[in-house]
Amino acid sequence: MSAGEICSREVVFVRPEESVRTAVTLMRSAHVGDVVVVEEQPGGRRPVGILTDRDVVVGLLAEDVDIDALTAGDVMSSDLITVPEEAEVAAAIELMREYGVRRLPVVDAGGFLAGILSVDDLIDFLAGQLTDIARLIAREQLREQRRRT
Repeated sequence: MSAGEICSREVVFVRPEESVRTAVTLMRSAHVGDVVVVEEQPGGRRPVGILTDRDVVVGLLAEDVDIDALTAGDVMSSDLITVPEEAEVAAAIELMREYGVRRLPVVDAGGFLAGILSVDDLIDFLAGQLTDIARLIAREQLREQRRRT
């Protein structure tokens, strides 16, 4: 299974020049914990950073910074880690673990934003896989019981 197959294709995004308040408002209205910061280019949106609810609360509000005076580009995490759509889920998990991130923008072959993969997406996917394994075991046990009777 690939990152592109399980990621969310509905990505909330802002441009670098948009205000932090706009980003926070979008996060709240969409019920998400991040916005991907993108630059519009011919062919699509290229991710250049990410701004999370944690960045806002811990990095700005806790320091009593005026969020109306800042843009998303001012405060985004610009050391952005992305994952190609075709990357296997295991590779995406490894990237998240290695870099200590809970969300990965998913990019297409041209490097344009195609989706976002979150820890929640991975938990849903893995829970489904575990359910399938549990059903397999139960079915095997039932088959074995029927053979003995």
